Amino acid sequence: MRLLVFLGSVRDSTPPSPARLGERVALACVNYLEEHFSDLSVELIDPLNYPLDTIFKPHFSYHQNKVPEQLDALATKIAQADAYVMISPEYNHSMSPALANLLNHFGASLFSYKPSAIVTYSAGQWGGARAAVNMRTFLAELGCLPVSAMIHIPKAQTVFQQNGDYLQDKEHWQDYLGRTFNQLWWWAAATKQQREVLDPRTLVKDLKRDPSQRNAPNSHSS
Repeated sequence: MRLLVFLGSVRDSTPPSPARLGERVALACVNYLEEHFSDLSVELIDPLNYPLDTIFKPHFSYHQNKVPEQLDALATKIAQADAYVMISPEYNHSMSPALANLLNHFGASLFSYKPSAIVTYSAGQWGGARAAVNMRTFLAELGCLPVSAMIHIPKAQTVFQQNGDYLQDKEHWQDYLGRTFNQLWWWAAATKQQREVLDPRTLVKDLKRDPSQRNAPNSHSS
């Protein structure tokens, strides 16, 4: 199975310090997944490696022959993945604008019928938990429904080293991450198997033409 870990931050300067706190969290997640699940191929998606145009134009709005190469490559990875880990700091009680912007470049049909896991972090005491509430709705709309368990990491700079290794309480943190990632692995295996048995798009068509496809039927008064 293929799993993408999305790092939801483009911050690369201080203050605050360290500059790329989210990268530590992302690497810790990658390390855990690779260590504990031999049947998962894990790739970290860093938005700094996918520079986007200033003017918003999603992948599906380009003519097929004019899609930027990096954007098209990421679209293919998203479509081929079986599950996602979404990592975000908290901005004004919401998810990272960098993560939302990156994900908004791709249609929900690429994410649909696969599970996701929510991971939030902060340099302070709340661990980004309030952002996770917003992320549940966002990811559900994309179709990659988040599993029930979530990961919140307060004061992440005291938990992880720059390479994602632990600074403290490794056993306890491993147990904590495992609760969410075991759920994610189970759902990824289950949905992958079911997609192979029955293509969900034969039951529910993708809405690709325009937003009116989502409308309820018009009611006519007699």
